[in-house]
Amino acid sequence: MKAGEFKKNLNKLDKNWKLVDNKLQINFEFESFKKAFEFMQEIAIQSEILNHHPLWTNDYNKLEIKLYTHDKGRITELDFKLAKIIDDKLYLLK
Repeated sequence: MKAGEFKKNLNKLDKNWKLVDNKLQINFEFESFKKAFEFMQEIAIQSEILNHHPLWTNDYNKLEIKLYTHDKGRITELDFKLAKIIDDKLYLLK
C-alpha cells in the first residue's frame, strides 16, 4: 500500500487509530468489564466472517486492538476494513 493510499484510508477511520510499530492500533476504555467483553464478542463475530483476526489485549475495562495482516507482514486493505467495522460497532454502543 502506497503512503498516500495509507493516509487516505487512515483518515476515513476514527481519529483514535494510530500507526504503532507498523500496526494500526486503537485503545478503548469501557464502563465495565462486561461492556468491554460484549464489544469484543461483536468484533470476534465480524473477524470470523472476514477470516481476519485482531491482536488484542483486555485488562478489565480496557481494550487494546492492533491490526496488521500476519501473512503479509504489513497493513493491508483487510486491516482497514476490520478497523471500519470496529468503528461502526463502537458507534452503535454509544
